Amino acid sequence: MDYDKRELDVLYEGSPSHNGEERAKWGKHLIIVSIATTFGAAVPVGYNIGVINAPATYIQEWCVESFFDSFGVHLTPANLNILWSAIVSVFLVGGAVGSLGGAYIADRLGRKRSLLTCALLFVVSAILFFFCRMANSVIMLIIARLIVGLASGLTTSTLPMYMAELSPLQLRGTLGVLCSMGVTGGVVVGQIGSLQEVFGTPDLWHVALSVYAVLVVACMLPYYWFPESPKYLFIIVKDCEAAKRQLQQLRGSQIALINEELQSMENESVFQSEKRSLLSVLRDPKLLLPVILVCALQGGQQLSGINAVFYYSVSIFERSGLNSTNAKWANLGAGCINLFIAGFSPYLMAKVNRRPLAFYSCLVSGVMLAILTVIVSLIELATWLPYACIVAVFGYIIAYQMGLGPIPYFIGTELFESAPRPAAMALGSLSSWTCNFIVGMSFPSLQEAWNAFVFIPFAVVCFALSALLKFYLPETRGRDSSDIAPLVSEGFRSRPLIR
Repeated sequence: MDYDKRELDVLYEGSPSHNGEERAKWGKHLIIVSIATTFGAAVPVGYNIGVINAPATYIQEWCVESFFDSFGVHLTPANLNILWSAIVSVFLVGGAVGSLGGAYIADRLGRKRSLLTCALLFVVSAILFFFCRMANSVIMLIIARLIVGLASGLTTSTLPMYMAELSPLQLRGTLGVLCSMGVTGGVVVGQIGSLQEVFGTPDLWHVALSVYAVLVVACMLPYYWFPESPKYLFIIVKDCEAAKRQLQQLRGSQIALINEELQSMENESVFQSEKRSLLSVLRDPKLLLPVILVCALQGGQQLSGINAVFYYSVSIFERSGLNSTNAKWANLGAGCINLFIAGFSPYLMAKVNRRPLAFYSCLVSGVMLAILTVIVSLIELATWLPYACIVAVFGYIIAYQMGLGPIPYFIGTELFESAPRPAAMALGSLSSWTCNFIVGMSFPSLQEAWNAFVFIPFAVVCFALSALLKFYLPETRGRDSSDIAPLVSEGFRSRPLIR
């Protein structure tokens, strides 16, 4: 079916208001909460991903000493490897559990207080990190990693939803990528903070693990002025007056915009009389396709190989023929490229449609991984091939950050209406953390067994995901979630792109 003029306006210009109607503006409350939650919640997630690698040797040496002092047990290299795997992976387990709890907490406490819960968990874990060395307790370190994982999983399932529900339709994409940008930036900050020249020393590694708490506390100081989600108040709590007050606080004098959003919430609330549990969302056939899209995007984001590239990029470059020093410089360059491209995400989300960005990002990522496989397998045939390997990795990172990096974080907020949204975001976040765990645990063994061909499964995932998006992802930019839901309500019989 052909689109009429208004539908084309929405699809290609981002909002029907672009032709002269009142456009959304950044109010001071929206600016404050955007900055505070990005730096106070999203950045700590990335920080705890990036901080653990550089001081690993020092932490492992301390674990050996601590175990002997506490239990009189000498850890063998094999036992130390098992212990270290537990310390690293318990963060990912906590992330998966925190994701599942996101739906319950977001509806039970509200979106705003969910972020406060995240902040409290971050601070508690930082305190445990700081004192574990003084207490000479490996158990305290493991508990801290579990708690910070819980906080991170809860953050990735609730923060994008919170920002999407605070933002006007025209700014939804811009605010939706802030969580992704914060996580990306946090990884780089964590890598810097754990350098030997900063806190990554035998005496200061516990400071490296805990210093993010300063950022969390500083960013939560204006918490009192954070608005609650108007959609949550209107549709879930059924407090229309409170929702109107929050909209007035967020939109200021934009009366027409306030009335338009209130009317949209009124229309949405007619069909949503109660909260939706995880089980009810999974059982609803009308939500099958959007749930699959959200989980496939968030899980595919991890199974695309991005974490394998960043967790093991130094070893990848070394296996490609670079010496240790050049491999570390190449790794730093990869992190900087990743952060630089992520900086363009708000502009891209505001100006370019979601579907082509996600589709071509997945497709090109798969192509770059296939090229990387060929280069690494032929690495010894020419002296210039190690540098071609660096170019392929950088090309993959650029392609990834153009769409596959930012879009999965917030696409659930655009595919789902308010009632099933928390459950959908929790399921997507669970998929992300589970796939992250799978990659982190399996990649070293697969790399040892398959060598260059270890990237083939990641490439296959990218190609499969691009096919799914090509046929079943509707364009969501500039369109209200209540308009999107009917397009995907018939499961795989839906063809939302041609309706």
